[in-house]
Amino acid sequence: MIARTEDSFTAFVHSARDSLNVALTAAYGPETGHEAAAEALAYAWRHWDRVNAMEQPIAYLYRVGQSKARRHLAWLRRRACPPAPSSPEPWIEPALPGALQTLSRRQRTAVVLVCGFGWTQREVADLLGVSRSTVEQHLTRGLSRLRHYLKVTP
Repeated sequence: MIARTEDSFTAFVHSARDSLNVALTAAYGPETGHEAAAEALAYAWRHWDRVNAMEQPIAYLYRVGQSKARRHLAWLRRRACPPAPSSPEPWIEPALPGALQTLSRRQRTAVVLVCGFGWTQREVADLLGVSRSTVEQHLTRGLSRLRHYLKVTP
């Protein structure tokens, strides 16, 4: 019985880890996002019977990760996006980290996941536990704010 539990959990981690990591990193930055994803997966292991029975376990663990990240950020008192590097790579707009910081957390998550990682709006909606139209609204407003901040015309 324990081996079957470990096998099902291992299979779940292989299918969910990357999505959870990317989504939490998009919302909370690399350091906090990775830590929150690891904490969410640890929570999943401790409560595997209940998590395994859920209809959308990844969305639930995203919420668990959000709680962990918020506590971590409150403790660290850091910004969610790191400051722009002093010598940015040539393919990265130097003002982008600052521009992303001006967005709300949900706008930033939608923009980074859809535009940066190529997720569909439906995938983001399922992860965040909101409707696709809500994700579309966050994406539209986020891109509009980025264009305004970066002084880019559509």
